[in-house]
Amino acid sequence: MTTKPLLICLSTASIGGFLELTTASKFTSSHHQSQLTAITPCILIGTGLWTLAHGFTVGKARIKYATLAKKDGETNVDERYLLPNLYAQGTSKHVRAFNCIQRSHQQIFETYTTVVLSGVMGAISFPICTALSTFVYAVGRYQLSTGYAKAAEEGGDASKRYKYPLAKFMWYGFLCNVLLGMGSCGLIVGGKKTTVG
Repeated sequence: MTTKPLLICLSTASIGGFLELTTASKFTSSHHQSQLTAITPCILIGTGLWTLAHGFTVGKARIKYATLAKKDGETNVDERYLLPNLYAQGTSKHVRAFNCIQRSHQQIFETYTTVVLSGVMGAISFPICTALSTFVYAVGRYQLSTGYAKAAEEGGDASKRYKYPLAKFMWYGFLCNVLLGMGSCGLIVGGKKTTVG
């Protein structure tokens, strides 16, 4: 990982968090600030529902590519493609295509729990910044998963997963959420005032 995304996220989260802590109370009442805290969980719940729906595409793809593999004469198709295997075994074009679709769903779980935890914690002290970074994560996550799924249609070349321009922003939203969540935890542990309560 290069340092550029980390520096961008560190500076964005720091400046945004500072501005939110020092000026948000001038523009919104404490009641409205408490209401803003609910935006991040709403985005996360929506992302969770989309993740569930996206999982159904994996099931359909598993059947589709197993059927295509059988038509093309591949051997041991059921053992290689069907459950309990998470990924299909082998290197054929159908295996690569299915594995791209499986990866489009599976990769979500590598970052989602961290995004949820840091998003909820960040929203306590920085509801506006955290809602924005969570939204950036959600849009980037959708684009990256779409890129993986489209790569399946293009011969299973997973290197094309970032062909959608907003896909890389998933990582920016992820890092900003982590930084805002850590900052919020630091404020809470240090006994500083938060927007909730």
